Amino acid sequence: MQLIEHLNWRYAVKRMTGAKVPEEKVQHILEATRLSASSVGLQPYKIIVVSDEETKRKLSPLGMNQPQLLESSHILVFAAQENITAQHIEDYIALQMKIKNAPAENFQAYKETISNHLLSRTADANFNWAARQAYIALGTAIIAAAEQKVDATPMEGFNPAGFDEILGLHQLGLKSVALLVLGYRDEANDFLANAPKVRKDLKDLIVRFDAA
Repeated sequence: MQLIEHLNWRYAVKRMTGAKVPEEKVQHILEATRLSASSVGLQPYKIIVVSDEETKRKLSPLGMNQPQLLESSHILVFAAQENITAQHIEDYIALQMKIKNAPAENFQAYKETISNHLLSRTADANFNWAARQAYIALGTAIIAAAEQKVDATPMEGFNPAGFDEILGLHQLGLKSVALLVLGYRDEANDFLANAPKVRKDLKDLIVRFDAA
């Protein structure tokens, strides 16, 4: 039940106090996100962590001047790979070999399967797939932040191309797809701070096909 309590506590905070989130809590959130589910395990994205005030000021106009961007402790930028290359797959197989302490031949069939699937698609198709993987990680980060009693506001209302330019993401083969702003709620100035959570009843959300 503790997880449900954490999720009931969280909401998309509109105003933050500017207080800094302790580094150990940020690292906990990032580690939980690292362990997030990912299709074929490839994790085709990176998380850019922005806590520098000058960089936040540059990014703010590109995020519709939403106050949380400047009032936050950290901005996490989830950026998907523009395309999936053979080198990405090679690197992933090498990581499998290292962690599992197994020879390359153990992964040959798996490598061929994912290579045939991913490398046959267009760059746009692979980017859209990578963006969906980044969103899975974003969801994990939101839950991890709630568990740490750190407020986390997901954002899509920003100029991705502008963020990419300021953060140099194109040179890394990345495009930003979503933001997660970390900080602490300013209850005195946030109109949502004490509002009830509005969600559909479970019966209106779930469609079940159960065994007879």
